Amino acid sequence: MTETTVAQVMAELAALEDPKIREVNARHGDDHGVNLSALRAVAKRLKTQQDLARELWTTSDTAARLLALLICRPKAFDRNELDAMLREARTPKVHDWLVNYVVKKSPHSEELRVAWFADPDPVVASAGWSLTTERVVKKPEGLDLAGLLDVIEAQMKGAPDRLQWAMNNCLAQIGIDHPEHRARALEIGERLEVLKDYPTPPNCTSPFAPIWITEMVRRQQAS
Repeated sequence: MTETTVAQVMAELAALEDPKIREVNARHGDDHGVNLSALRAVAKRLKTQQDLARELWTTSDTAARLLALLICRPKAFDRNELDAMLREARTPKVHDWLVNYVVKKSPHSEELRVAWFADPDPVVASAGWSLTTERVVKKPEGLDLAGLLDVIEAQMKGAPDRLQWAMNNCLAQIGIDHPEHRARALEIGERLEVLKDYPTPPNCTSPFAPIWITEMVRRQQAS
């Protein structure tokens, strides 16, 4: 892809910029003002273009990076590239999309999960926890679930926000998907009270683990 193509895409993204959307996103730590439906429409038109995705990523622009994650080939990145990209991905949306749309589809996901899980950078560690939660749900064989609960019990209360959120997701999924650990997961959630007062819209389930676990199990049993 030529630099002109990157310039054209950047101009298109600039034209989609909406100050009101940027203001809303800023409250969540995201520095872009492009409607995500519009961004996905651009990605759908461009289709998969790995070279262009790499060039868009190097711009460091948040909207361009989100677009790059939509048009890339996840399996085309090597392990070191993905590690470097995660460490550069400091805005929440870019971080989330990179982990969920790219790393989870990569042949290097398990190796990165293990490497990131105990990283001293809490944002990097949160990605390791997100990948661990994926395994808790889809491929728990070989995971030490009791050991994960030990770490959550010891560290979640004092963890920085994004890491705390990722640990809480893992706690909830262990409780939802693994009945043999449910009582302990509920007890840890009740005692630590992480996200107990999180503002939850009507008709949505609270992220407070005991409420979340209880509601999801109720739904499973009702279906």
